[in-house]
Amino acid sequence: MPTALELNNCSVSYQHIEAVSNVTIAIEQGDYVGIVGPNGSGKSSLVKAILGLLPLSAGSITVMGAPLQQFTQWSKVGYLPQKQNTVNPLFPATVTEVASLGLLSTKKLPRRLSGADRAHINDVLKWLEIHDIKDEMFSRLSGGQQQRVFLARAMVNNPKLLILDEPTVALDPQSRENFYRITKHINTQHNVTVLLVTHDSGSIGRYASKMLYLDKKAVFFGSFDDFCNSPDMSSYFGEYSQHIMCHKHDDTAEIGTRK
Repeated sequence: MPTALELNNCSVSYQHIEAVSNVTIAIEQGDYVGIVGPNGSGKSSLVKAILGLLPLSAGSITVMGAPLQQFTQWSKVGYLPQKQNTVNPLFPATVTEVASLGLLSTKKLPRRLSGADRAHINDVLKWLEIHDIKDEMFSRLSGGQQQRVFLARAMVNNPKLLILDEPTVALDPQSRENFYRITKHINTQHNVTVLLVTHDSGSIGRYASKMLYLDKKAVFFGSFDDFCNSPDMSSYFGEYSQHIMCHKHDDTAEIGTRK
């Protein structure tokens, strides 16, 4: 498979304190990677470095075959940041208008949407299951609905790579599971490579195809099958926690009998 993203010995530092150390991974096109780890493990720092928002202190990054410094196809990268500062939640805008911002940002002045653009935005709202509220005021939506609108804004450019930084942190369990389900649909049905940062190591294995467990360095990167069968991960996490994370067992009783 073509490589969507390559990190080679990447390190990120703040004021001479290393937040991320020597991470080397290759993410293939079509992967869905859950990036998990404890607080302060460098997850958001790594994502910001991938997006060029933070400088590397060492190493290199290649995005869709181009060195990060030379990469220009940012319209093909969708990004949902941890904190949404680009839209005031009290601003009197509809769902459609907020979603449209992702497409308007790529237009030359004067920024206008064509009929084809509007039809495409409608299509995105439909498969994110928010078309029925397209004329609702954004400020009146629930947290889960607002996150779907922000996801629509990230998706209207048909990105090849979608990066989500803690998108479910403020959601209730049902909204969180719905959000994960939708991102899985985006990954499998639209062939979008997904990187999702989350603290929810107990759930992401149901949806992601691979996991990067980060604790300032890459403790593990690979498939959940590989994680499940790794003696090193058994030693690191303990067998019970390892298999809760891998989601390869029907119930916890199987864990105790597994050889």
